[in-house]
Amino acid sequence: MILVVDIGNTNIVLGIYKNSELTHHFRLSTARQSTIDEFGVMIYNLFRMSNIAVDEIEGVIIASVVPPLVNVFEEMCLKFIHITPLVVGPGIKTGLNLRYENPREVGADRIVNAVAAVSQYKGPLVVVDFGTATTFDCIDHEGNYLGGAIVPGIGIATEALYQRASKLPRIELEKPKKVIGRNTVHAMQAGIIFGYAGQVDGIVERIKIEMDAPTLKVIATGGMAELIASETKYIDEVNPMLTLEGLRLIYERNQ
Repeated sequence: MILVVDIGNTNIVLGIYKNSELTHHFRLSTARQSTIDEFGVMIYNLFRMSNIAVDEIEGVIIASVVPPLVNVFEEMCLKFIHITPLVVGPGIKTGLNLRYENPREVGADRIVNAVAAVSQYKGPLVVVDFGTATTFDCIDHEGNYLGGAIVPGIGIATEALYQRASKLPRIELEKPKKVIGRNTVHAMQAGIIFGYAGQVDGIVERIKIEMDAPTLKVIATGGMAELIASETKYIDEVNPMLTLEGLRLIYERNQ
């Protein structure tokens, strides 16, 4: 079995693969102040509750967009799992042809998503990842990674409304029944949910023209994907485990 770890700005997602099957997955808050021992105890307890023996873990791979936590997780893996993890970064074999001006600038999560998308779907395609930031990653018909777009995530936008507009409350993100809100909470929910759906469709329309790809496939992933996807015209499929699958593929390519 292998442990795959996706460290994001908001959440840390872990998966356990037995061969090519995802048998377990867990989601933790990204606590930047947590220590090696604190993360070790959390993961040990998750394993114990799921009847996963630590000595069954044969390998670990990590992708992170939070640099300070990379060393913490590396040390945690050595101390609690007794394995030196593979970290997605420069020099690692991904099998992905990056057409970015500076490939080192591409976030590990975006590379991992692209690797999984190329493996599972035929290009041309776009991966829309609804995380702390919403990212659009474009792959052409030959499987080349072209680049994409980055916009503030839904959570950031919602929190900014609460913090910067004195009379607006902090709200729970859920889909309203109508776009015309009859109260402040519904009005904010409508603006955010339908606004982001329109943003996705607008950016995808421009990508289709720029890539000259009218049959472009659009895959959504990330924590907010299900919430937004049903309100868009262009998202074809939601794949919540795309990042974990990409990590598994990269691990196998480096053995």
